[in-house]
Amino acid sequence: MTFASLVFLYLFLPLVLLAYYLLPRRLRNGLLLAASLLFYGWGEPSFLPVILFSAFINYLFGRLIERYRERPGRARLFAALAVGLDLLLLAVFKYAGFLAGSLAALLPGLGMTVPVIPLPLGISFYTFQVVAYVADVYRRQVTAQKSFVQFAAFMSFFPQLIAGPIVRYQDIQEQLPVRRETLDRFADGVRLLGVGLCKKVLVANPMGLLWETVKASGCGALGAWAGAAAFAFQIYFDFSGYSDMARGLGRLFGFELPENFRYPYAARSVTDFWRRWHITLSGWFRDYVYIPLGGSRRGLGRTLCNLLTVWALTGLWHGASWNFLLWGLYYFVLLAAEKLFWGRLLDRLPAAAGRVYTLAAVVFGWVLFAFTDFPAMGAYIARMFGGAGAGAGTAGADLLSFLPLLLAAGLASLPLGQRLYGRLAAGRAACLLPAAETVVLLLFFLLSTAALVSQSYNPFLYFRF
Repeated sequence: MTFASLVFLYLFLPLVLLAYYLLPRRLRNGLLLAASLLFYGWGEPSFLPVILFSAFINYLFGRLIERYRERPGRARLFAALAVGLDLLLLAVFKYAGFLAGSLAALLPGLGMTVPVIPLPLGISFYTFQVVAYVADVYRRQVTAQKSFVQFAAFMSFFPQLIAGPIVRYQDIQEQLPVRRETLDRFADGVRLLGVGLCKKVLVANPMGLLWETVKASGCGALGAWAGAAAFAFQIYFDFSGYSDMARGLGRLFGFELPENFRYPYAARSVTDFWRRWHITLSGWFRDYVYIPLGGSRRGLGRTLCNLLTVWALTGLWHGASWNFLLWGLYYFVLLAAEKLFWGRLLDRLPAAAGRVYTLAAVVFGWVLFAFTDFPAMGAYIARMFGGAGAGAGTAGADLLSFLPLLLAAGLASLPLGQRLYGRLAAGRAACLLPAAETVVLLLFFLLSTAALVSQSYNPFLYFRF
């Protein structure tokens, strides 16, 4: 089950909301846990034992770390065991088949059998959440959760379970036992849910169709860059749309989840881009990998090694394939170059120049991300740089028909609408905004519902996470 489905929007969510607000407060976390497990097990019930085992192990070790806090050696042992088990589960399910396949390709004479291991949905997200929880308990930044129901509800909370944002326990520890659901917060939640659904269904899905069409065509450089831009819009509106829906759903139940995107395509450098894109993942790697390794405090050489480690892991976190490692290393090179060479120059250049450079770098990077097949990736990159001519080729008609949506997606990916809204809210038309918002929101839901009914193309990009 995904957020962008009729079953979720018109059956699951209304029933859970109704039950939630009818139950007394002391039972609401239990309901959220049950609803989250039903949501997770809807399509893959065989993986429910995995997520429950992970929840139990981390709850237990969190309690043990706190109990033996005055005995550092034992607390350190329990923390290492918890993190080790978490990473072992992630490695077995996500990377064992990849590593075995790579070894079999490298040494064909061994006759290795490559195991096919299904990937539990969202395992990368909830693994990072519990690793952060254990680390924070060990560091004494949070106290261990005493209620298993509350801990399991935090770990498996369905709004952010499958596609993030990565929610740290310290972000919502005070909201778990006591939170205040208000009409204003509920209305904000509905608004975010509607905007996210519109991003996913009305923008990301058509952009994905265009990308698939261009990718399969014999286009030239112009068509190849336009197709790569379509994929850039697809992944942005898909992922940020899910994040908006997650935050909106959280507010419906009284939770405030962290922001995950802040107009990344308006960035003036690649460094700035990664302060705006998947903010919770960047923050996780900074706080639990980069800084513990020494950050930038131990000289230039060590800083570069730490950056290399972080970006290699960031690439592999996104998928068990060599192209994701290449994608991570590509960003390491760009970020290191900005740090060492042209970062200060970018600060002095006009904003437009920095944005053009960043968009070109990011769009090219998405091509590395999109292709797991290296020959196909190489052929597409060759087309981007004139290997099949300069025009749009056979994809020209499709690009022309999608041109209005491409332009609309470009405008929507920038903070122009937010600025316009701010001016209207501060002007004479402020009194008309609530009514206008309601009409627009209803229109979003109607159009998105119609699209869900009619669309056969509704991919879930994060199945491999």
